[in-house]
Amino acid sequence: MKILIACDKYKGSLSAVDVCSTIEEAVKNVDQAIETVNSPMADGGEGTVETLVESQKGTYVKTMVKGPLGEEVEACFGIIGQHTAVIEMAQASGMWRVPKEKLNPLNATTFGTGQLIAEALDRGCKKFIVGIGGSATTDGGMGMAQALGVRFYDRRGNALGLGGKQLNKVADIDMQNLHPKAKQAEFDIACDVDNPLTGKRGAAYVFSPQKGADARMVEQLDQGLGNFAKVIFGKLDMDVDTMKGAGAAGGLGAGLAAFLGAKLRPGTDIIIEATRLDRKMEGCSLVITGEGAMDRQTFYGKSSYGVAKLAKKRAIPVITINGSLFFNRKEVEAPYADLFCGNFSIINRPMDLGKAMMESKELLWETAQEIIIFYVRISKK
Repeated sequence: MKILIACDKYKGSLSAVDVCSTIEEAVKNVDQAIETVNSPMADGGEGTVETLVESQKGTYVKTMVKGPLGEEVEACFGIIGQHTAVIEMAQASGMWRVPKEKLNPLNATTFGTGQLIAEALDRGCKKFIVGIGGSATTDGGMGMAQALGVRFYDRRGNALGLGGKQLNKVADIDMQNLHPKAKQAEFDIACDVDNPLTGKRGAAYVFSPQKGADARMVEQLDQGLGNFAKVIFGKLDMDVDTMKGAGAAGGLGAGLAAFLGAKLRPGTDIIIEATRLDRKMEGCSLVITGEGAMDRQTFYGKSSYGVAKLAKKRAIPVITINGSLFFNRKEVEAPYADLFCGNFSIINRPMDLGKAMMESKELLWETAQEIIIFYVRISKK
């Protein structure tokens, strides 16, 4: 009997590595003879660096970069395998770095994210996995590009500074000083939204209010992003305005595509490839996956859904063990709901969220053990 354990984090209580190792311990407690394959998952968001570095036995790199408002901060990224860098843009340019009262996307910059990319390039990295959730910025990736040597000018030929407020002023782009190693690198961007750069579904209108923008700022930023897109089209012959995912992370998706030739892809697909999950499934009789809260959103690109789709191709049964469960098969179309043979929550008695999070490891261990006892007994009949 061989079981693949490929779970995501339980946000706020257990990392993906902790979830998978706890389930593995429970399995071995039931029967030491069961072969287990441990492959922590992520969807490109928070925890992606830790998940990939820990599971792939990679290394962490810490460096000083500019935070969203230009302050010096310490940020880290990971290096795995053969020169692959794993970066979370939120490490350098995330909203968590800015006090609520200081949030202002007109001033916030992705410069620090560009510095992380530059550091990884200097260390010889040739492939990049970049998660772009949780940003404090709406600068179209302009700051990221500036950190890598791209220069932006206004109509009078003046070099422009940092922040979303510069977008309306951009009239020219100079790519001559782009980091030389960037041209040979491959960039996969974990992007789980399909918002375009501008318009009512764009970066400014949908995301910038939560970053501190009022109605007037939203309009200014949207106009700025529109101008930015026009200049990119004129100078680089790339239409980023309507590109799916271009509006992610305040338009960073557009900037990464325009200046680095990046591919915007579902985060789960990128992680599945990076961890070679398909190969790990070979010979498995059961797959266990799960996440902090399983609900309808699971079917819009969460890691559990990606794992289950892959297992379905091999006709391997899949069960999920989750922190909480808001799943009703009647509310989900059969082809999707049928990907899972059973879905379970670790909550085994009435309790509030705080208590559940504090006791999550013990609750997970107990639930996993009961499920495996049942599975083993049924399998032997």
